Amino acid sequence: MALTPDDIASIAHLARVGIKPEALAPLAADLSNVLDLVEQLQAIDTTGVEPMAHPASASLWLREDDVTEVNQRDTLQEPAPQTQDGYFLVPRVIE
Repeated sequence: MALTPDDIASIAHLARVGIKPEALAPLAADLSNVLDLVEQLQAIDTTGVEPMAHPASASLWLREDDVTEVNQRDTLQEPAPQTQDGYFLVPRVIE
C-alpha cells in the first residue's frame, strides 16, 4: 500500500501531530514499507498453527515456598490505634 505525502499530512492533521513538510516524503516511504510488510505477513497461511503466548518457550524456575522471615505481626501492630485478630482496624469511610 503506497502512501503519499498528502496522506501523511492528512493523518498527521487528524492526530494533531506536527510534521515538517520536508519530512513528509521520507515518512510516506517508510510507512508504505511497513504497511507492505504487514500485507506480506497477512498473506501467510497460518491454518493449524497454534498461537503462542510468548516466543520463548522457557519454563519458569520456581523456588521452594519456605518461610524465611520471623513473624513480627504483634511488634508491627503495637503502635496501631486499634487491631483485632491480627488485622488493623480503620474507620469506615463508605456508607
